[in-house]
Amino acid sequence: MKIETRRQIYEFLGLFVIRLSMLIIVASMVLILGFIVYRGIGVISWEFLTQQPTDSMTRGGIFPAIVGTFYLVLGAITVSFPLGVCSAIYLNEYAGNGRVIRIVRFGINSLAGIPSVVFGLFGLAVFVVYFGFGSSILSGSLTLGLLILPVIIGASEEALKAVPMTYREASLALGATKWQTIKNVVLPAALPGILTGSILGVGRAAGETAPIMFTAAAFYTRILPRSIFDEVMALPYHIYVLATAGTHISQTRPIQYGTALVLISLVLGVNTIAIVLRARLRKRHR
Repeated sequence: MKIETRRQIYEFLGLFVIRLSMLIIVASMVLILGFIVYRGIGVISWEFLTQQPTDSMTRGGIFPAIVGTFYLVLGAITVSFPLGVCSAIYLNEYAGNGRVIRIVRFGINSLAGIPSVVFGLFGLAVFVVYFGFGSSILSGSLTLGLLILPVIIGASEEALKAVPMTYREASLALGATKWQTIKNVVLPAALPGILTGSILGVGRAAGETAPIMFTAAAFYTRILPRSIFDEVMALPYHIYVLATAGTHISQTRPIQYGTALVLISLVLGVNTIAIVLRARLRKRHR
């Protein structure tokens, strides 16, 4: 067999495997989304989105859970975004590559793989009990913020590394200080990549159940939160309650899928907004 023919066969097999993998991923996503939409679209209505649960959560809506999820995600990103970006700036622009920094990076990568239930137990021990915040939005937001912090640090550091060194050299050659270079040149160029990490963090924070189960989520409450020290209902925990802990699980099955559909729609909506913003920023800094 000629070398050229062998290369063509290898290329064909490689492209076939890549396309098959892409097809499997897309088909799986369509299948899962289609199943949830088919099961949950029937309960989606204005009343379902704006009313409170009634009759042992077998009727009514999920408005308190939507509000609670929004508060928790907003609090988590408020905590993790500035800390993650500042940590990434230090690691990439100032820290160098010493042994201690390598250990720190290893720790950050390890934290990204820790099960979320461990973060939940940590939040329970530290924020709920030790600091005395109780089961509240504050405890849940801090716990979720720590959960997504490694993701934001990693994505932000990679975005900063992707900025060409010539940008820094040109700015420094014009007389700018290192901080002025980072603030005015490097950060704007890296912002689209940083937003990507934040998108991933928002998606993970919105869908986590274990951390908020121990730190923030209420089984049921008719009162909307009035402060950061109030506990809240949340969409992922509400799905868990309806599917496992309710007294009328079969009756709440459509509500389970409807709640899951709302949660997915919220995450996709936030991701879409962030993707559009990222695209505009990329065009601006080309």
